Amino acid sequence: MATSDALDIERPESLLAYLRTHGRIEPREEPRLQRLAGGVSSRAVLVEREAPADSWVLKQALPKLRVAVDWFSSPERMRREALALRWMPELVPAGSAPSLRWEDPEAHVLAMTAVPQPHVNWKTALLQGHELEHAEAFGRLLGTMHRRAWERRAEVRRDFADRSFFESLRVEPYYHYTASRVPAAAPFLDALIAQTDGVTETLVHGDFSPKNVLVHGGRLVLLDYEVAHFGDPAFDVGFATTHLLSKANHLRALEDAFARAAAESWQAYRREVDATAFADAVESRAVRHTLACLLARVDGRSPLEYLDERARRRQRAAALSLMEAPPATMPALVTSWQAQLREQDVAD
Repeated sequence: MATSDALDIERPESLLAYLRTHGRIEPREEPRLQRLAGGVSSRAVLVEREAPADSWVLKQALPKLRVAVDWFSSPERMRREALALRWMPELVPAGSAPSLRWEDPEAHVLAMTAVPQPHVNWKTALLQGHELEHAEAFGRLLGTMHRRAWERRAEVRRDFADRSFFESLRVEPYYHYTASRVPAAAPFLDALIAQTDGVTETLVHGDFSPKNVLVHGGRLVLLDYEVAHFGDPAFDVGFATTHLLSKANHLRALEDAFARAAAESWQAYRREVDATAFADAVESRAVRHTLACLLARVDGRSPLEYLDERARRRQRAAALSLMEAPPATMPALVTSWQAQLREQDVAD
């Protein structure tokens, strides 16, 4: 069996030989191989076979992530993603997640069904000012996953109790690292880390963002499950809301539209989880995770690439200001975020 050191799926000759040797394709088959860009934690390649329904996306986890600063995480997390993909048909609406086709744990590789064309990456569309109307479906998808996993929490907890990848891919690079770089935020972040460590309520995706959503046939398809764990659903809400509010900061002509999208996403999410035991308590924690992630996407190990220096200053100042007295609700946070952006415009 190939090892992760021996195989680099982004090298076409190596990948083709690997697929033939392991019987994944026919000996004389010549699939079209296309490297997929955008991820920092894994290699990804589209394998287009003669029958489109048989096409795959291959992922191979990297031990060192592709960012400017040192950031490491065990490539064993690919097994976590495979496990999550096995669970997804039970947790999200039909067609809202790819299907796992096969995995090779030794090479840290998995194959999933490729989302058919035409499709668009939601982050790409949002940065062009398009497709904001999917915000409600975005929140509803997250709420459905959290609610259904909560309903089967004994089984989900058993399979996803390990939180080591959440620690190495989220808590350390987003919260601990940011606290070390922005001392003024350290008390807020340290308290949030401690609180998050004690919350175990449902399956948390851990990377719920527009980057990991494809829009196909009017449906959202959710990708990238390697950070999945049993923990605090408020993290997913905050992580997701951060991306919409950061785009309000980036695309100021569409600030109001992105603010509405953030509010609509939250409202749809809240309706979906209304029957769960965590529904009432999740909101205040989601506010704090949103503020923490807004700062981390400027000063953490993985800053948002589309924010220029002025936008980074504005986002940092706005997040730090709101950390002093966090809003009580998510709608209040959205309103306060817009007010802070405008206040920082005046101060800049």
